[in-house]
Amino acid sequence: MSNPRRQARRLAMQGLYQIQITGYESDGVLKQFLSGEYIGNADIPYFKELLMNVDKEESSLLKLVEPFLDRPVREIDPVERAILLIGSYEMVHRLDIPFRVVIAEGIELAKEFGAAESYRYVNSILDALKSYRDSDN
Repeated sequence: MSNPRRQARRLAMQGLYQIQITGYESDGVLKQFLSGEYIGNADIPYFKELLMNVDKEESSLLKLVEPFLDRPVREIDPVERAILLIGSYEMVHRLDIPFRVVIAEGIELAKEFGAAESYRYVNSILDALKSYRDSDN
């Protein structure tokens, strides 16, 4: 994986997954990742931004995606949930990243880590969030 931003998203997704499963605090997960051999060529400042801010804003980000879900938030697979949180964060707070990139990166993460068809689900929700960005600009 050569793209530093893509690697940062991948690490953030894994960290958010770990937070969901273990209940650990984001500070501890961040320290664990930074002290391990996970980092590769990741964009470290972007990884930190995603992990810390997505965790901090989880509730508001979930409210943003909730209207587009086909089931209650608590029933969303933790991998899909982490990917949707990252994608919704980027849609709202990183207007410098084109929405097509946000969607494509979410799809790639879902293909790599999610269930067989989860990339379709992630695609449909992130694509629906594009309208949020369109209405704000």
